[in-house]
Amino acid sequence: MRKLTFFLLPLVLFIGLAIFLFQGLFSNPREHESPLLNKPVPSFVLPDLMDTDITYTTEVFVGKVTLLNVWGVWCVTCAVEIPYLEQLKSEGKHIVGLYYDQDIDPDFGIKTVARVQQEVAQKLGQLGNPYAYNIFDVKRDLSLDLGVTGAPETFLIDKQGKVRLHHIGDINPRVWQNKFESVYAEVLAE
Repeated sequence: MRKLTFFLLPLVLFIGLAIFLFQGLFSNPREHESPLLNKPVPSFVLPDLMDTDITYTTEVFVGKVTLLNVWGVWCVTCAVEIPYLEQLKSEGKHIVGLYYDQDIDPDFGIKTVARVQQEVAQKLGQLGNPYAYNIFDVKRDLSLDLGVTGAPETFLIDKQGKVRLHHIGDINPRVWQNKFESVYAEVLAE
Protein backbone atom coordinates (compact mmCIF):
# COMPACT_ATOMS: atom_id res chain seq x y z
CA MET A 1 0.00 0.00 0.00
CA ARG A 2 2.85 2.33 0.80
CA LYS A 3 4.48 1.74 -2.58
CA LEU A 4 1.20 2.54 -4.33
CA THR A 5 0.90 5.85 -2.44
CA PHE A 6 4.54 6.60 -3.21
CA PHE A 7 3.79 6.34 -6.95
CA LEU A 8 0.28 7.85 -6.99
CA LEU A 9 1.05 11.03 -5.04
CA PRO A 10 3.50 12.44 -7.63
CA LEU A 11 1.11 11.43 -10.42
CA VAL A 12 -1.81 13.27 -8.80
CA LEU A 13 0.36 16.35 -8.17
CA PHE A 14 1.57 16.30 -11.77
CA ILE A 15 -1.97 16.03 -13.16
CA GLY A 16 -3.16 18.89 -10.92
CA LEU A 17 -0.27 21.10 -12.02
CA ALA A 18 -0.84 20.21 -15.69
CA ILE A 19 -4.54 21.17 -15.46
CA PHE A 20 -3.66 24.47 -13.76
CA LEU A 21 -1.07 25.35 -16.42
CA PHE A 22 -3.32 24.22 -19.27
CA GLN A 23 -6.05 26.64 -18.13
CA GLY A 24 -3.50 29.45 -18.25
CA LEU A 25 -2.92 28.83 -21.95
CA PHE A 26 -6.46 29.97 -22.72
CA SER A 27 -6.83 32.87 -20.29
CA ASN A 28 -6.46 36.50 -21.28
CA PRO A 29 -4.19 38.35 -18.83
CA ARG A 30 -5.94 41.63 -19.69
CA GLU A 31 -9.30 40.31 -18.54
CA HIS A 32 -9.04 39.62 -14.87
CA GLU A 33 -11.67 40.80 -12.45
CA SER A 34 -10.37 43.49 -10.15
CA PRO A 35 -11.23 42.81 -6.51
CA LEU A 36 -11.88 46.56 -6.18
CA LEU A 37 -14.86 46.70 -8.54
CA ASN A 38 -17.69 48.67 -6.90
CA LYS A 39 -15.47 49.39 -3.89
CA PRO A 40 -13.89 52.71 -2.91
CA VAL A 41 -10.42 53.59 -4.12
CA PRO A 42 -8.00 52.54 -1.33
CA SER A 43 -7.11 55.44 0.93
CA PHE A 44 -3.90 57.31 0.20
CA VAL A 45 -2.05 60.56 0.80
CA LEU A 46 0.29 61.24 -2.10
CA PRO A 47 1.98 64.32 -3.56
CA ASP A 48 1.40 66.02 -6.87
CA LEU A 49 4.13 65.02 -9.31
CA MET A 50 5.03 68.53 -10.41
CA ASP A 51 4.46 70.31 -7.06
CA THR A 52 5.22 68.05 -4.11
CA ASP A 53 3.79 70.64 -1.70
CA ILE A 54 0.31 69.67 -2.94
CA THR A 55 -1.07 66.39 -1.63
CA TYR A 56 -4.03 64.34 -2.78
CA THR A 57 -6.34 61.92 -1.00
CA THR A 58 -9.32 59.85 -2.11
CA GLU A 59 -11.41 63.02 -1.77
CA VAL A 60 -10.19 64.11 -5.22
CA PHE A 61 -12.46 61.47 -6.77
CA VAL A 62 -15.65 62.51 -5.00
CA GLY A 63 -18.12 64.48 -7.09
CA LYS A 64 -16.80 63.78 -10.58
CA VAL A 65 -16.36 60.80 -12.87
CA THR A 66 -12.64 60.22 -13.29
CA LEU A 67 -10.38 58.11 -15.44
CA LEU A 68 -7.33 57.26 -13.33
CA ASN A 69 -4.56 56.37 -15.77
CA VAL A 70 -1.42 54.61 -14.51
CA TRP A 71 1.53 55.59 -16.67
CA GLY A 72 5.27 56.33 -16.82
CA VAL A 73 7.69 57.99 -19.25
CA TRP A 74 9.51 54.68 -19.62
CA CYS A 75 6.32 53.01 -20.89
CA VAL A 76 6.22 52.84 -24.71
CA THR A 77 2.53 51.87 -24.79
CA CYS A 78 1.72 54.87 -22.59
CA ALA A 79 3.28 57.16 -25.20
CA VAL A 80 1.05 55.58 -27.85
CA GLU A 81 -2.00 56.00 -25.61
CA ILE A 82 -1.52 59.67 -24.67
CA PRO A 83 -2.83 61.19 -27.95
CA TYR A 84 -6.11 59.30 -27.56
CA LEU A 85 -6.34 60.37 -23.92
CA GLU A 86 -5.88 63.93 -25.22
CA GLN A 87 -8.89 63.40 -27.47
CA LEU A 88 -10.95 62.11 -24.53
CA LYS A 89 -9.91 65.17 -22.53
CA SER A 90 -11.06 67.45 -25.37
CA GLU A 91 -14.44 65.67 -25.18
CA GLY A 92 -14.74 66.65 -21.52
CA LYS A 93 -13.44 63.54 -19.77
CA HIS A 94 -11.66 64.15 -16.45
CA ILE A 95 -8.36 62.25 -16.54
CA VAL A 96 -5.95 62.01 -13.63
CA GLY A 97 -2.52 60.45 -14.00
CA LEU A 98 -1.06 58.06 -11.44
CA TYR A 99 2.62 58.32 -12.19
CA TYR A 100 4.39 55.01 -11.75
CA ASP A 101 8.16 55.38 -11.93
CA GLN A 102 10.32 52.31 -11.81
CA ASP A 103 13.53 54.37 -11.77
CA ILE A 104 12.96 55.60 -8.21
CA ASP A 105 13.37 51.98 -7.09
CA PRO A 106 16.94 51.23 -5.93
CA ASP A 107 16.88 48.05 -8.01
CA PHE A 108 16.69 50.20 -11.15
CA GLY A 109 18.99 53.02 -10.00
CA ILE A 110 18.39 56.17 -8.03
CA LYS A 111 16.71 59.13 -9.70
CA THR A 112 15.80 62.40 -8.02
CA VAL A 113 12.29 63.83 -8.01
CA ALA A 114 13.59 66.85 -9.97
CA ARG A 115 14.87 64.51 -12.68
CA VAL A 116 11.51 62.69 -12.82
CA GLN A 117 9.69 66.04 -13.11
CA GLN A 118 12.01 67.08 -15.94
CA GLU A 119 11.41 63.82 -17.84
CA VAL A 120 7.64 64.08 -17.39
CA ALA A 121 7.55 67.72 -18.50
CA GLN A 122 9.58 66.82 -21.59
CA LYS A 123 7.43 63.78 -22.50
CA LEU A 124 4.11 65.58 -21.99
CA GLY A 125 5.51 68.58 -23.89
CA GLN A 126 6.13 66.28 -26.87
CA LEU A 127 2.94 64.21 -26.74
CA GLY A 128 0.41 66.54 -25.12
CA ASN A 129 -0.91 66.49 -21.58
CA PRO A 130 -4.28 64.81 -21.07
CA TYR A 131 -4.02 64.91 -17.28
CA ALA A 132 -5.75 67.37 -14.97
CA TYR A 133 -2.85 66.56 -12.62
CA ASN A 134 -0.54 63.67 -11.82
CA ILE A 135 -0.47 61.89 -8.50
CA PHE A 136 3.06 60.76 -7.73
CA ASP A 137 2.97 57.20 -6.43
CA VAL A 138 6.46 57.46 -4.99
CA LYS A 139 6.71 54.00 -3.42
CA ARG A 140 3.98 52.41 -5.57
CA ASP A 141 1.79 51.86 -2.52
CA LEU A 142 -1.41 53.01 -4.24
CA SER A 143 -0.54 51.04 -7.36
CA LEU A 144 -0.13 47.90 -5.28
CA ASP A 145 -3.38 48.57 -3.40
CA LEU A 146 -5.17 48.99 -6.75
CA GLY A 147 -3.71 45.71 -8.05
CA VAL A 148 -1.70 47.38 -10.80
CA THR A 149 0.51 44.93 -12.68
CA GLY A 150 2.23 47.48 -14.92
CA ALA A 151 1.51 50.43 -17.13
CA PRO A 152 -0.68 51.50 -18.73
CA GLU A 153 -3.75 50.61 -16.73
CA THR A 154 -6.90 52.68 -16.36
CA PHE A 155 -9.58 52.79 -13.68
CA LEU A 156 -13.00 54.35 -14.15
CA ILE A 157 -13.99 55.93 -10.84
CA ASP A 158 -17.54 57.11 -10.17
CA LYS A 159 -18.70 60.26 -8.34
CA GLN A 160 -18.67 58.43 -5.00
CA GLY A 161 -15.02 57.44 -5.42
CA LYS A 162 -15.73 53.79 -6.27
CA VAL A 163 -13.86 51.80 -8.91
CA ARG A 164 -16.35 50.82 -11.61
CA LEU A 165 -14.01 49.50 -14.31
CA HIS A 166 -10.38 48.40 -14.51
CA HIS A 167 -8.58 47.99 -17.83
CA ILE A 168 -5.09 46.61 -18.33
CA GLY A 169 -3.41 47.99 -21.44
CA ASP A 170 -3.84 51.11 -23.50
CA ILE A 171 -7.06 53.00 -24.11
CA ASN A 172 -7.72 53.40 -27.83
CA PRO A 173 -10.90 54.03 -29.84
CA ARG A 174 -11.78 50.32 -30.02
CA VAL A 175 -11.23 49.74 -26.28
CA TRP A 176 -13.17 52.91 -25.43
CA GLN A 177 -16.12 51.89 -27.58
CA ASN A 178 -16.21 48.22 -26.55
CA LYS A 179 -15.37 48.49 -22.86
CA PHE A 180 -15.65 52.02 -21.48
CA GLU A 181 -18.28 53.99 -23.37
CA SER A 182 -21.44 52.35 -22.01
CA VAL A 183 -20.13 52.09 -18.43
CA TYR A 184 -18.92 55.71 -18.56
CA ALA A 185 -22.36 56.90 -19.74
CA GLU A 186 -24.06 54.86 -17.01
CA VAL A 187 -21.77 56.22 -14.29
CA LEU A 188 -22.14 59.78 -15.59
CA ALA A 189 -25.94 59.49 -15.45
CA GLU A 190 -25.97 58.34 -11.80
